[in-house]
Amino acid sequence: MTEGTDATTANNNSWLNRTLDWIERAGNKLPDPAILFFIFLLLTWGFSAMLAGVEFSAVDPRSGEPIVVNNLLVGQEITGFLSQMVQVFVSFPPLGVVLVAMLGIGVAEHTGFINAALRSLLSITSRKLLTPMLILVGIVSHSAVDAGYVLVIPIGGVIFYAAGRHPLAGIAAAFAGVSGGFSANFVPSALDPLLAGLTSAGAQVLDPAVSVNPLNNYFFTTASSLLIIGLGWFLTDKVVEPRLQRSTPIDGDTDDLPKMDELTDRERRALRISLLTMLGGLILLLVTALPGGSPWRDENGSLAGFGAPLMQSIVPLIFLLFLTPGIVYGYLSGNVKNHRDIIAGMSKAMSDMGYYLVMAFFAAQFIYAFGQSNLGALIAISGANWLKSMGLWPSFTLLGIIMVTGTVNLLVGSASAKWALLAPILVPMLMSLGISPDLTQAAYRVGDSTTNIITPLMPYFPLIVVFCQRYFKASGIGTLVAMMLPYSVVLIVTWSLFLLGYWALGLSLIHISEPTRLDLASRMPSSA
Repeated sequence: MTEGTDATTANNNSWLNRTLDWIERAGNKLPDPAILFFIFLLLTWGFSAMLAGVEFSAVDPRSGEPIVVNNLLVGQEITGFLSQMVQVFVSFPPLGVVLVAMLGIGVAEHTGFINAALRSLLSITSRKLLTPMLILVGIVSHSAVDAGYVLVIPIGGVIFYAAGRHPLAGIAAAFAGVSGGFSANFVPSALDPLLAGLTSAGAQVLDPAVSVNPLNNYFFTTASSLLIIGLGWFLTDKVVEPRLQRSTPIDGDTDDLPKMDELTDRERRALRISLLTMLGGLILLLVTALPGGSPWRDENGSLAGFGAPLMQSIVPLIFLLFLTPGIVYGYLSGNVKNHRDIIAGMSKAMSDMGYYLVMAFFAAQFIYAFGQSNLGALIAISGANWLKSMGLWPSFTLLGIIMVTGTVNLLVGSASAKWALLAPILVPMLMSLGISPDLTQAAYRVGDSTTNIITPLMPYFPLIVVFCQRYFKASGIGTLVAMMLPYSVVLIVTWSLFLLGYWALGLSLIHISEPTRLDLASRMPSSA
């Protein structure tokens, strides 16, 4: 029996590996990501011209009018596109986040601070526990907006490499935590009140008295964190890393990455003082942020709102919290002689971002044009209306929301932008079936998270490709999609079933005025 089971497992793994290898080869035969974004731009222009004269019945919830596709090939749109090209590029949201954060991280890496810190960490951490620890850090990083993409994911590769494991497996695990588990978190983030506000607006279409708690999904997202860590741990160690060890040799420039050498007394002292410097900066931030009248708070007194200066300053704070201890470590360890070494570290970090800048230019132009065309809104609203017309049982409707959201997410990246389009349709629709707005929002969040990691149109996707190229020069879209596809498929299936089980057990979503558990009669479709 054991031999038969082992043979079946080997056959299953062989089939999976062959499938992922084929996906990788096919994906890497696609044009360079920069050219791919340019092709998407051309397709957007073409479809906008073809569909501009078509009358659609779908109503845009933002305006209350039938949705209209804008023709981007008319003179006014073309001149507008050209006049906005530079501004669209320089204001591309990930661009400033990446470059400013990398300036500070680049110094910390160049002076040896990150190297020493990781060597110290690895000396007290089991290699077997690196995966869950890394996924946990990725999940918690959601509270710092997009910091996880530029901080946790590259460090995931470095820490796995230093531990003698495959660095791309570290990138995969971190990416799964940061992006695949985007809606799982122990700590509330600025996204929670934003989505809840849109959910309230959708619910008030049917009942003006409904008000949704900003933490309406907190218990579910907390429980989901444990699920994401467990699934990510298994997939990384049992599926993704074994395949990478077999098929993806490390051929990049890894000379400046940490090795498992013992820290010298001087390095240990420099690390201790630099970590104390970082801790001092965090304490100073905490002391200045806690008072009720703190300038870090928004006009409502919140530290976590999107408009709060603290949230707006996350990336500059990362810059300072790595720059300062990096400089301290560099001087105390002897790795830095003068200020020119600091500037050299910043310059090297920026030179490594050259390829990303090219991709970001084309990605920014495509995303801008796609938004201007209204094609994304048309796809999202049409998908929601199709789901509504199906008249499915509530449990199947919840699964439908997850699948529709996951599909739309491949084209429209912003979580809030998608929910602004979908909430006015889906929330009242499910309320009429007896399902609370909180549960509908939870289903949306599952779908919004699980396909982030396999869509090249996600703004940070090109950046992750660049991180992979550091270790495997031939890395491309196919490499990353094949690496992340097991996470995406397993997460969307398992997390969806987890949500249905959560609902069936009547567990709280932290919503007081409406239960999340329904009797069997209320689960029947309205036509039954």
